[in-house]
Amino acid sequence: MSDSLVLAIDTTAEFGSLALAEGNSVIEEVLMHSTDGYGHVLFERIDALLTARGVKLQDIALFAAAAGPGSFTGVRVGLAAAKGLAAAMGKPAAGVSNLQALALLGEGSRRAAVLDARRGEIYGAVFDDNANPLSAEVVAPFAQWMDTLPLEETSFVFTDAAPFAPALDASRFAAAPRISAGRALAGAIARLAWSQAKDPALLDANYVRKSDAELFWVDR
Repeated sequence: MSDSLVLAIDTTAEFGSLALAEGNSVIEEVLMHSTDGYGHVLFERIDALLTARGVKLQDIALFAAAAGPGSFTGVRVGLAAAKGLAAAMGKPAAGVSNLQALALLGEGSRRAAVLDARRGEIYGAVFDDNANPLSAEVVAPFAQWMDTLPLEETSFVFTDAAPFAPALDASRFAAAPRISAGRALAGAIARLAWSQAKDPALLDANYVRKSDAELFWVDR
């Protein structure tokens, strides 16, 4: 059995995914869908994926999870699973930004990765063609964020570009390439994971936006 197997988990949105990879090569990626969270189904789905591939938990060399941004509860579920499994197996873990994973699925030398943050806002950041960050990850209205971006050689990557087309068409980026990468990010997370492997106790969430509880406390 390979000593570079990665199990990657993304539970940060209603549509999540799992992936099994060897080094930089994705063996299998499966989409998950749960409208009421993943805590009650995640380990069953992991077991099904590993069993189908004849892999045991102790064969996994690195456990990875999407660290956000996304659903606060979903981020915590995925990170807790990766941290717990890694600690139990005595293996490292990795928390990978959803935006960075999305950028890896894009095209071009400057990739503006965009995720729907709801409330009329997006999560966004710019990356190079190796998914290295060129800007900080932010939450902002889409049009306002686009005003901060340089025009040259910028392409956009979304899970689904269609909802953002009107805003792009009305902007100075109307002619910019736009890629719909699909909902499954776990494969990209797995491909990025080895560069971010660490002690599972050090994994932390990447919320970008403050929680409602934090905002309420500040308002007080």
